[in-house]
Amino acid sequence: MAVKRRTKIVATLGPASNKREVLDALIEAGVDVVRLNFSHGQASEHLALAETVRNRARAYGRQVGVLADMQGPKIRIARFKAGKVYLQEEAKFILDAELDSDAGDVEQVGIDYKQLPQDVKRGDTLLLDDGRIVFWVEQVEGQRIICRVMIGGELSNNKGINRQGGGLSAEALTDKDKADIITAAKMQADYIAISFPRSAEDIHYARKLLRDAGGRGGIIAKIERAEALDVLDEIIEASDAVMVARGDLGVEIGDAALPPIQKKIIQRARQLNRVVITATQMMESMITNAIPTRAEVFDIANAVLDGTDAVMLSGETAVGRYPVKVVEAVDRICLQAEQQREIRVSHHRMDSQFEGMDEAIAMAAMYMANHVDVKAIAALTETGTTPLLMSRISSGIPIFALTPHVETLGKVTLYRGVYPVSFNVDHSDHATLNLEAIQELQRSGVVSDGDIVIITKGDLEVQGSTNSLKLVCVGDMVKPQATAQSCE
Repeated sequence: MAVKRRTKIVATLGPASNKREVLDALIEAGVDVVRLNFSHGQASEHLALAETVRNRARAYGRQVGVLADMQGPKIRIARFKAGKVYLQEEAKFILDAELDSDAGDVEQVGIDYKQLPQDVKRGDTLLLDDGRIVFWVEQVEGQRIICRVMIGGELSNNKGINRQGGGLSAEALTDKDKADIITAAKMQADYIAISFPRSAEDIHYARKLLRDAGGRGGIIAKIERAEALDVLDEIIEASDAVMVARGDLGVEIGDAALPPIQKKIIQRARQLNRVVITATQMMESMITNAIPTRAEVFDIANAVLDGTDAVMLSGETAVGRYPVKVVEAVDRICLQAEQQREIRVSHHRMDSQFEGMDEAIAMAAMYMANHVDVKAIAALTETGTTPLLMSRISSGIPIFALTPHVETLGKVTLYRGVYPVSFNVDHSDHATLNLEAIQELQRSGVVSDGDIVIITKGDLEVQGSTNSLKLVCVGDMVKPQATAQSCE
């Protein structure tokens, strides 16, 4: 059996990748989750694309998750008459909330976020176009922000605005986002990503909107505001997953501060039993080049070594020239990084009291797997909680989430080291159920006679709570074995 990649790959779909032949190639290359960017396109297009992805994944016998990424507040400049201008350093430039949206020139431009003049004051630093252009606020007059250009250059239409240090008051969920959440519920998206959350309340509100619309997906908090770091644990605990959104976050806190913050977010997410995605410019050069830079190789590998569940590709697969090659590159980098012994050792929860029976079973299973010659773990699950808890432990043992529920299959596509398996339960005999689970793994070529497998499951009469663990030897299911030696 080929070594399975544990770190998941999220690929953004766009003009370069939404065609059937490219989708097929991406699925074959190993994409685990596709991201639909709701900043672009129409609701009908997103619905159709999600259905196409699922149909093509089924054709390949794969489970591919769908992530619907909300646009969030548009804190952007408006447009220039000529499409772009060149700003000289030390020049005066005005951001005018009352200027016509297409009337920008070398001296001024409109802004989409009309609250900006109330959010800034003299002495603030504004960063535009991911920090490529820097303004110093000299004064605010009514709806006009009078700035001095500190770092100039070319500035084109609709570029983003950040305030250094954060603090802009824009609500995380706009009217467009609320409508898009209804669309995401219709497509039964596996995950909804919320842009620019400032607090746990933003996540709770998004979840309520999604549930009210009939959606069952998980909520991802994109950590991209400086002030979100002040309540990081609360946001993580309110979410099903978090994303290290390094673009806006790096602009707000400064590029040098970003690496330790990324490591902290990954560490805290894992400690709090949540999934974490590392995103933004992971393989940026491959938008135009067929191979990555060495720096990008190190970036992917370091995220894997730090314990990220997934790495996300944006423009690389949405508009790049080589969407399939970039996924293949990420795949081989992750596989190599995962061979390092140090990331298969875990001290997670070693000094903690477990909060529930399912966590106790999950931790016991992983401890056993890491100290016995176990080939695989078969976790029969209703909600995916037990496989999630298992996946917080660093290990090289594959975890197979066997479930009859489509929403659970989609959810675990993002869990590091967890692989979804559709598995129907139509009886209550535990011995037969164990045998069928092993046979399912045998059919997939995962295990063979003589292999040791751990099976976890709950009493069928009490759904949703894993309370049993069994160590078995494939080919000897009449008397499940207690130790590895008994299979020799």
